[in-house]
Amino acid sequence: MGCIIEADNLSKTFRTRVKKEGLKAGFAGLLRPEHRDIEAVKGVSFSVEEGEILAFLGPNGAGKSTTIKMLTGILAPSGGRASVLGLDPSRERGELSKYIGAVFGQRSQLWSHLPAADSFRLIGSIYEIDEDDRKWRQDELVERFGIASYLDVPVRKLSLGERIRCEIVASLIPAPLVLFLDEPTIGLDVVAKREIRQLLAEEAELDGTTVFLTSHDTGDIEKLCKRAIVINHGEVVVDESMKALKHRALAKKYIGVKYAQPVRFSLPGITPVKTKAEGAAGSWSAASFEVDTERNNLSEVIQALTRRGEVLDLTVEDEPLESIIAGIYEAQDSEEAPARAVEAAI
Repeated sequence: MGCIIEADNLSKTFRTRVKKEGLKAGFAGLLRPEHRDIEAVKGVSFSVEEGEILAFLGPNGAGKSTTIKMLTGILAPSGGRASVLGLDPSRERGELSKYIGAVFGQRSQLWSHLPAADSFRLIGSIYEIDEDDRKWRQDELVERFGIASYLDVPVRKLSLGERIRCEIVASLIPAPLVLFLDEPTIGLDVVAKREIRQLLAEEAELDGTTVFLTSHDTGDIEKLCKRAIVINHGEVVVDESMKALKHRALAKKYIGVKYAQPVRFSLPGITPVKTKAEGAAGSWSAASFEVDTERNNLSEVIQALTRRGEVLDLTVEDEPLESIIAGIYEAQDSEEAPARAVEAAI
């Protein structure tokens, strides 16, 4: 396997006009406009291997979409270098477009008033795909993604889940070597999300497609990706395997317990994060605990809970992935807060 995507100190700065308050200030702004530079991406570096499914994560405004636009050639970088399939996206966008696909959960590449089948034919013509090859590829994808029953229905009449399936098929008809997915399951119900994830995983495995995924849905990340890059304030703060990312949670466990009869007790140093009160004041029949295993022995905590009464159910879970990622954001924000305060004062 070789390196398919590479970003080397990639950056993007946008210049925006400063809006002034008041009538006089408004006229002055027209005659002598003031501008300020906003760094959306600040020296980002990473690489993605062939056939890899990568999660590119970050809060809103972190620089994810700007990075994708530079990797697909929509935006030219202000500094640094990007390479996708050995091509410079901003200089060789036309050539690169033949080998990449993109799905944006909130934007459509299909013609809304036409059936998806018509859009597929148009896409085949745009990419100059031989008609027989296009039909063979389309039939394969239609069967794999289960869209035959609504292939001839105008896209505007499809449900969101149906449209997303058609969007993915449209992006895969040219058999791209790299697929960029920006929030592909946004707005979908639980069943549709599970099906889309499974189909994307199968597609990546069968065709060896490299997938670059941005998502706020931790289900997408956990089910599809083996590696994650976390970006915040335009900078990469974490680049590691999903296994290593989850390892951050080993020091914290969540214990849930349910009793046959209400109990009343407390554990030194451990406070329930949630309880279900029943019976006498201060008694509860169910509770959830957050346990720091570096300070408390997990087996001793479990024994203490089971000694208090007849246990109907007891669960021990790792910290949710979304909490781990949120913790990474918060840690970086707290580290950068003093520097930002100094900059503001200056």
